[in-house]
Amino acid sequence: MKYFELTCTAYLKQDILFKDSFEVISKYISFSMAQDESLKQLHNKKGYKYYTFASFYPTSKDKIYKRGDTKTFVIRSLDESFVDRLIQNLKANVNNPNFIVVEANKRVIKQFFISELYSLTPVVTTTSDGLFWTMQKDGDILKLPKLLHDNLEKKYKDFYNQELKPIQNFIQLLEIKNQKPQTIWTSKNGKSFRFFGNKFKIVPHEDEVSQKLAFLALGAGLGEKNSFGGGFLVSH
Repeated sequence: MKYFELTCTAYLKQDILFKDSFEVISKYISFSMAQDESLKQLHNKKGYKYYTFASFYPTSKDKIYKRGDTKTFVIRSLDESFVDRLIQNLKANVNNPNFIVVEANKRVIKQFFISELYSLTPVVTTTSDGLFWTMQKDGDILKLPKLLHDNLEKKYKDFYNQELKPIQNFIQLLEIKNQKPQTIWTSKNGKSFRFFGNKFKIVPHEDEVSQKLAFLALGAGLGEKNSFGGGFLVSH
């Protein structure tokens, strides 16, 4: 298994609030995808997109990314052809009003042993009734490992066209790091709305299938709404 990582250097054309940064980056990526016929098909199709991204860093204390600054953000994907096609289209998106990508460097990451996972962006999960899972609204923490595991298993089958045979849930230990639900804001047709999620520390099991799913979570994102900025992870 591998995933492919783009480290993008962005020049900011105007001030960007942290709250708005997920939407700004997500729409920049979406527009860039729409300029390529094969990427446009992926953008328009329903279902998994197989990519994930984090917001700008370094962060600012006042939660405002300043006009004229240079910031970095990272995109990861399971699909190398997606990354290769995206590189040129990201840099060609020069008329975006918020920022431009001036450099994008690709790295290939081969599967490695994962002892811990940490979410940098909110992990969004929905329950069978279609509501976002939060401790305040649901409170059943035992649902979470199953929701997260099942989502990753489906992504694996969808991308690799293979079924895994897990012997257990890939999560050995799950710790919620936030006291209040975390949000990702976006908008459509002039109306703003938000996805509710959580920040996690996860210790995966050591068996082969669990490690594959943990690695998949790094490459494609954990939970739902990954193309909006949800579920971007780092490992230790």
